[in-house]
Amino acid sequence: MRIVVADDHLVVRTGFAELLGTQADFDVVGTAADGVEAVRLCRELAPDVVLMDVRMPGMNGIEATRQLAGGPRVLILTTFDLDEYIYDALRAGASGFLLKDVTAERLFEAVRVIAVGEALLAPTVTRRLISEFAALRPASVPSAELEALTPRETQVLRLVAEGLSNPEIAVRLSVTEETVKTHVSRVLNKLGLRDRTQAVVTAYESGLVVPRARRG
Repeated sequence: MRIVVADDHLVVRTGFAELLGTQADFDVVGTAADGVEAVRLCRELAPDVVLMDVRMPGMNGIEATRQLAGGPRVLILTTFDLDEYIYDALRAGASGFLLKDVTAERLFEAVRVIAVGEALLAPTVTRRLISEFAALRPASVPSAELEALTPRETQVLRLVAEGLSNPEIAVRLSVTEETVKTHVSRVLNKLGLRDRTQAVVTAYESGLVVPRARRG
């Protein structure tokens, strides 16, 4: 599993790289001190995962994530767990975030989860974060891209955005968990999304799901 670590603080950057290097299935192929260097390294080295600091001089982690869309999966490193910068990074294509004081075990788990395309964040945490900051943005209208979804797929997307896991969606819709997985996969494919985190962002940004602060 090829990894790039991007952080403007040398001690943090080196520390994460050395920590990840202790794992037999990890190969830290490069480190970067800013977003420009991170983008360049990723295009040259084609890593599977990038640990990306959200605040860096020059090009920040949000813009770097946006430029790497469709490439490696991005795991945002941050100091605060409810931060509008994180929301913007998720909108730009990041697959999740971790606090910088994360334990080694949690870091290893997160990198492995991100690498295989699974959702890093618990659905309720993702929904809470995105709902809180989406409520601060201008109201959206339903996006035309959602017209590609069947009524059932639209329903599944809404439930994903509301924080339900696959087993919970299966119970709600009285279908098998495998059927839910199929619907989620089709939603991601039709909308050109990489993972459930992006699906939640899209559901709010498109107006399919309305943030709590706008309801009523």
